Parts: sequence; C-alpha cells; structure tokens
Amino acid sequence: MKRGISGRAASRGLNPDGDNVDIFKKCYEFEEARVIMDRGVYPFFRTIRSGQDPVVRMNGHEIIMLGSNNYLGLTSHPEIKEAGAEALRRYGSGTTGSRFLNGTLDIHEELEESLARMMNREAALTFSTGYQVNLGVLSCLVGRQDTLILDNLDHACIIDGARLSFGKSLKYQHNDMESLEERLRSLPEDRGGMIVVDGVFSMEGDLARLPDIVELKKRYGVRLMVDDAHGVGVMGAKGRGTPEHFGVEDEVDLVMGTFSKSLAAVGGFVAGSRDIIHYIKHKARSLIFSAAPPPASVGSVLKAIEIIEREPERREKLWENTRYMMQEFGRLGFDTGVAETPVIPLLVGDNWAAFEFTKKLQEKGVFVNPVVAPAVPPDRAMIRTSLMATHTREHLDRALEAIEAVGLEMGVIGA
Repeated sequence: MKRGISGRAASRGLNPDGDNVDIFKKCYEFEEARVIMDRGVYPFFRTIRSGQDPVVRMNGHEIIMLGSNNYLGLTSHPEIKEAGAEALRRYGSGTTGSRFLNGTLDIHEELEESLARMMNREAALTFSTGYQVNLGVLSCLVGRQDTLILDNLDHACIIDGARLSFGKSLKYQHNDMESLEERLRSLPEDRGGMIVVDGVFSMEGDLARLPDIVELKKRYGVRLMVDDAHGVGVMGAKGRGTPEHFGVEDEVDLVMGTFSKSLAAVGGFVAGSRDIIHYIKHKARSLIFSAAPPPASVGSVLKAIEIIEREPERREKLWENTRYMMQEFGRLGFDTGVAETPVIPLLVGDNWAAFEFTKKLQEKGVFVNPVVAPAVPPDRAMIRTSLMATHTREHLDRALEAIEAVGLEMGVIGA
C-alpha cells in the first residue's frame, strides 16, 4: 500500500498517492521477483540450516551442496572453528572501530604478514569484505587523469569501484585480446592506466588470459590488478592463484582475494608492493571508514592459511573432483561452455528454464545456483555448479544422477 504524502511533501509536487517524483515509486512497482515467486520457482535467499558442507540441511531434508564457494571444504574444519573460537574468547566479538583508529589488533597484523608471505608479496592489507577491497583500492588509486581497462565480465565490485573513482573506465570484450589492445591503444601516453581483471570468472568458470594480458600490459606501459577471489587457494602449485598458475606473478602489480571462499571466513585482502599497500592503507575509504574484520574471522583465516600450506592434497582432491565432473557432464551431453575450473556451468536455455531446473534439482536433493539474464544473454541462462575438495565420489554420483534426470525431463540433454 502506498503511503500518503502531505504537508511539506505536497509542496514538492508529490500527489497523495506518492507518484511522480516519489523516490519509493520504483519499490511499489517492482514485480520481477514476485512473478517468479508466484510461479513457485523463486531460487534466491533459500534457508540452509547447517554448515556449508558437501551435504546441507534444508526444509528437513539432506541436500547435496553443489552451489557453495567452500572450495577446499574448510568452513567446518575443527581446527579452524577452534581458532575462531579462541580469537573470540581472547578479543571479544568485534573491534568497535576501523583499522585506521582503534580497530587494529595484533592478529590483524599477524594475518597481513601471513598473507604477504603466502602470496609471495611484500605486503598485504585486510578489509572487512572482499567487495570493500575493490571499492577502496580502485577509488583511491584511480584519479581524474587515469583510466581503468576492464573485462566486460568483471565482477560487480570491480565495476562499482571504477564508478567510485574519478577516472575513466573502458571495457573490452571478454578475454578478447584484440579488443583489449584496441582499448590500450586509445590511452593518452601522458596518463596512467590499469587493467583490472578477474583471475577466475565466477559464473563462466574460465580463466583470464593472463600471459597475453601481461604482454599487452608491458607493451603499453600500464599496471595490472587481478581479482583472484575464486583463484586463491584453488589455482597454482602453492594456491597463490591464477598469477602463480600462469607463472606471471612478477608482472601482476596487485592481487586481491577474499576470505569467504577457500579461506573459510569473511573479509578480504589486497597484496602487492610495500609502497602501494602503504598508500592504500591511508587512502582507501572503505577501509578507513569501516569497522575492522572481527577477531573470529581473522583467527579462522590464520588457521586456514596454515592448513592450506600443510595439506596440498586438499587442492589435489578438488581438481580430481573437477576433472571427474567435467568428464561426466560431457558424457551426459551438457554444454559447459568455456569452464576450466571447479566452477562448472550447465547451459539450459532461458531464465525460466534455469529457475525450473534449479527447483527440480532441489526436489531431487541437489542445491545449485541459477545464472540468468541480464548477467548472461537471454538464451544462455545456466546452472552454476561448484565443487569442494570434501565431496566424495558418492556425493558426486548422486548429484549426477539427479542432474541427468532433470536434464532429460526438460530436454536440455538427449536420451
């Protein structure tokens, strides 16, 4: 129901029904989600009543989780839970302030030293979320005379960070090096530029062409930042991400990552040279004006790094599961697009097909995520599956049985 508007509001030209210039009009008229709800296939904000394990509890049932970013399966690791609990006991539930003022604890500094060592960088800086990393880093580094060059499938936080900066943004076609070079060629020689790209594209499951990007970066004298939220812990011999995977770490100026995927907590970081991190530390508004990461998260990430370094077999198991599922999806006839990581999409058609596929799978005991337009072209909606090191072959085979059945029922694959 629309709230009536009177008094001073009426003098601003609002009619009693709140139409015309009422800022809330868009809210009253928003119907997209309700249409999906009315058709019984609404796939968002689903309630999970257990940890992010290979099998979760939903609506009183056990569901195989193929929709989590818990790639190494660490969120329920007993050592990580105890490390978080110990930090909570020692430091309390929060910092009540920003890192800039009263919120820096010794474990924040310990974590930054550990991250810098893990990432083979001079320094690292932690933020309260991964999203805030890109908001803060890009908005403080990019001035009015600078240009950002972005892949057109970059994550939303890169796009928003670019919008918050005073610089210019140019987009190139996804992983298209001719398109990237065209953008670089247009840059004035007397102005700064930086390419910002996802290392792992989190919906398509493919990798940035970092060796080619590095070559163009050097040729045109710009900087390079990699958002490796889905690469840290997953890619590379030591889990340092896509720059390590491609052997181009020395040519990547900044790497950001999150704690909410392989590192089993919440928060984010950026790693790079000492001087650049020092500048960001004193200029990034999303750091300076946000409360510091809570102690329990920091303690958990410290332990997660330790486990990642001592148990490389977790990453090996993740990739074993990835190879198996890629093979089986192909055998069943699914189109997995350009996937080459533990994120494997299944192309199913339009938005409604994706919603219906998701619902039918959940009814058969499998949790997946739909990816729909406008995030993808209207006829290229897909089901995003993602794997964990802790999935057993039994989990995967049960999931495959359900996915095959729904795929056949909906005509996504043939008999």
